[in-house]
Amino acid sequence: MQAAVFGRHLLRFKLLLSWSSIPAMSLESVRAFLSTHAPDIEIIETAESSSTVALAAEAHGVEPAQIAKTICLRVGEQAMLVVAGGTARLDNRKFKDTFGGKGRMLDAEEVVAMTSHPVGGVCPFGLPAPLPIYCDISLKRFDEVVPAAGSTNSAVRIATGRLAELTGASWVDVCQ
Repeated sequence: MQAAVFGRHLLRFKLLLSWSSIPAMSLESVRAFLSTHAPDIEIIETAESSSTVALAAEAHGVEPAQIAKTICLRVGEQAMLVVAGGTARLDNRKFKDTFGGKGRMLDAEEVVAMTSHPVGGVCPFGLPAPLPIYCDISLKRFDEVVPAAGSTNSAVRIATGRLAELTGASWVDVCQ
C-alpha cells in the first residue's frame, strides 16, 4: 500500500518537474502549427500572465466574453476540446443532448497529456494528436476572438470563423 502511494507521489513529482519545460514546448508547437497553416497570424506574448479569462481580457484590451477559452472534456472514453466565449458556461443539458453523455472536465495532468498545453494556455492549435474540436456559438457574436497560444502568457487574435476553419472545428450550442 505504501509503495503504491509513494509511486503515485513520485509520478506526480516527475510530472511537475517535466511541466517546467511544457510552456516553451507547447508555445513552440503552436508556433509551428501557425507557421504551417496560418503564417499571417502572430503570437502575442505578454510580460504578465493571461492564464484566466479576466487576466487575458485585461492583457489584450478586450471584453472577457471575447476571450476564446478552450475547455478539455471527456464523454465516456472520448476526449474533446470545446472553445467557448470567455464568460460562457457549459450547459449540462445542452452538452448531454449534443454529445450523448455527461461531460467530465479533465484534470491538469490529463490536459497536459492530451494537449501538451498547460492549464491557462490551452488552445486548439499545435496538439500532439488530433482531437475533436468544437466551437460554441457564444463566439459568433464577435468578428475576432483571442484564444491562448500554448502558454500562460501568449495568445493570438483571430477571426472567429477562421478559428473554426483552421482547427477543423464543428459549431455547437452547448453553453448558457
